[in-house]
Amino acid sequence: LRVAKAKKPGKQQLRKGIGAQLRYLRRNLGSIAVLAQEGLLMSLPRTHYRQLLVIHELYRQQLWMYTHRCHRIADRLVSLSQPHVRPIVRGKAGTPVEFGAKISVSLVDGVSFVDRISWDAYNESVDLVPQIDAYRRRFGHDPASVHVDQIYRTRENRRVCASRGIRLSGPPLGRPRTITEATAKQVKQDRQQTRNDATARMAIEGKFGQSKRRFGLGRLMAKLARTSETMIHVSFLVMNLEHLLTRAIFSWLCSWWQDWRSRWNGLLDAWWLQMQANFRDSRVYGVEG
Repeated sequence: LRVAKAKKPGKQQLRKGIGAQLRYLRRNLGSIAVLAQEGLLMSLPRTHYRQLLVIHELYRQQLWMYTHRCHRIADRLVSLSQPHVRPIVRGKAGTPVEFGAKISVSLVDGVSFVDRISWDAYNESVDLVPQIDAYRRRFGHDPASVHVDQIYRTRENRRVCASRGIRLSGPPLGRPRTITEATAKQVKQDRQQTRNDATARMAIEGKFGQSKRRFGLGRLMAKLARTSETMIHVSFLVMNLEHLLTRAIFSWLCSWWQDWRSRWNGLLDAWWLQMQANFRDSRVYGVEG
């Protein structure tokens, strides 16, 4: 408790506290093993038995890191109630490490497609080619261009996109092109294209913010992995439905406005023709007002 309450415990103090906790845990697990040999754990509830298995794995991982004096291990457990959650190092200023699911989402005409949900930390660049294949299965052809973040612009992804005739957003590899009189126009077009691609890519970033603020993606209270994945899919489903409904209402309003405008213009034209006809009749018969 003294170590846990310390604001900035030293390395030796922290190691001493972790060693003491591991010894306490080893003692308790040994006592439980004796009870298990006597058959006294048969009436243990399913949730408690599952948590006991998680604690065994947690003890094994922490003891291995304590013995080898390191802080990294494969499939590290950080939660007893959610053993499927893994730490994901993001490198942000406020939260350098995040906990949750990694989601790969593609956006086509404002509609979001959840292509992959993973609880393990991995490099997102490997999802680009499967997402392009999923686009081909949905629409029957490859996309003309793909607007991605810098992490997706690997040499392998560039090679695959070039072989399939897909334009990948972002500057090309190598040194920037030298600006001369012959290349000035092309360099200006490339810079404009890069700005347009960055503007188009903002839509997918906005979808994540919208899903967290309005559709509950930032507050998933489920404990099981499958339940959390279901909630993620439902959040994007509702967001897509709202987008399609908004687009349908907007198109209906546009068509209603065009119809009303055409009718109003027709009434104005008829009124103007009638006024011209009355003016001509008044001149022919010499009517004075």
